[in-house]
Amino acid sequence: MPSGSNRSVDEANQIALDRVRESQPVLVDIVQAGDAVPSLKDGVLLHAGPPIDWPRMCGPMKGAIVGALRYEGWAATENEAQAMAAAGEVVFYPAHDYGAVGPMTGIITRSMPVFVVENRTFGNRALCTINEGLGKVMRFGANDDSVIARLGWLQGTVAPMLKEAVARAGSIDLGPLMAQALAMGDEMHQRNVAATSLFFRSLAPHLVQGPQKDVAEVIEFMVGNDQFFLNLGMAAGKATMDAISAIDGSTVVSAMSRNGTDFGIRVSGLGNRWFTAPVLMPQGLYFPGFGSQDANPDMGDSTILETMGLGGFAMAASPAVAGFVGAGTASDAINYTREMGEITLGRNGNLAIPALGFQGTPFGIDVRKVVDTGITPVINTGIAHREAGMGQVGAGIVRAPMDCFKLALEALESNND
Repeated sequence: MPSGSNRSVDEANQIALDRVRESQPVLVDIVQAGDAVPSLKDGVLLHAGPPIDWPRMCGPMKGAIVGALRYEGWAATENEAQAMAAAGEVVFYPAHDYGAVGPMTGIITRSMPVFVVENRTFGNRALCTINEGLGKVMRFGANDDSVIARLGWLQGTVAPMLKEAVARAGSIDLGPLMAQALAMGDEMHQRNVAATSLFFRSLAPHLVQGPQKDVAEVIEFMVGNDQFFLNLGMAAGKATMDAISAIDGSTVVSAMSRNGTDFGIRVSGLGNRWFTAPVLMPQGLYFPGFGSQDANPDMGDSTILETMGLGGFAMAASPAVAGFVGAGTASDAINYTREMGEITLGRNGNLAIPALGFQGTPFGIDVRKVVDTGITPVINTGIAHREAGMGQVGAGIVRAPMDCFKLALEALESNND
């Protein structure tokens, strides 16, 4: 703990646990990212994971950046976009550094619409893009004309309708919705069927009051994408975990993220410092025609969900996801959740798991426990093709690398000296 602090580690960690439990993530608006993050100027992009520069980026990340430069009109062709990035004409920042998160490649530029989720208890806000849907999508590195067109449609049609619907609703409380979805079989990383349905039910009466020429198309888009809620859940997770981002002495992990090259964690008592190690390869099930030789190492900010006790930590609530990610049987899913209880400090009663007698999900990853037990966090994840433009090739599970936690623990111990 920093010198001069009279707070014990246990007291600091209890504050962190209480803040997570007390958080109230609420969807309050949809805005263009540049309006929420003034730093998003020409040639500035946010990305998933810890800091990284162009030469070290993986194929899907580079592919998504090329698409984003074309989407913004900063480059006319793929070759021009690649040349801009390689010449240092594009500035890259982690989305986490600006109160934002993004799935997979996590690219955010100024014109992209983002959900604004407010933590009503503590007043902080978090941002996440609107889920693009299925097929060729930028989050998996695709960047052809159809991808650019879909992003334009999200900006010009979907976002305004969602914004007006949320305004009519006043706001949408995401916490109770997520709790209900967990009880209905979601873990809210790789399975969001219930959460998406519940969110649509909350918004539908307000959505149908929008321009009738677009209502059917937008509704079809939302209900046809079972992962629509993922991005909302991520923003809720970011708003929740940012509430513990600077508690002196706390050993609780406040963020986990990956960029396809590095895995990074942040620890509450160490503020916004990143501790990184090479990211690992997911193990899972592949779509027909693809195999492990096609896979890219893990990526995305979606691990914020595991950080708050969902995703892989809540697999006991979602036996269906165990088969989808190749994690085994329903019993195996329960064992994963129980194992994560070995490296966490509490149970979140706001997120109860029926299969475990309505115990809360394990949450509050303790750097000390990870290093002492040798157990690393388990993560449910999508698998991207290692080459730009190929998209998703499967789904699976992956572990966080141990070295991140060792480095963070060394830094915590150094603060105590």
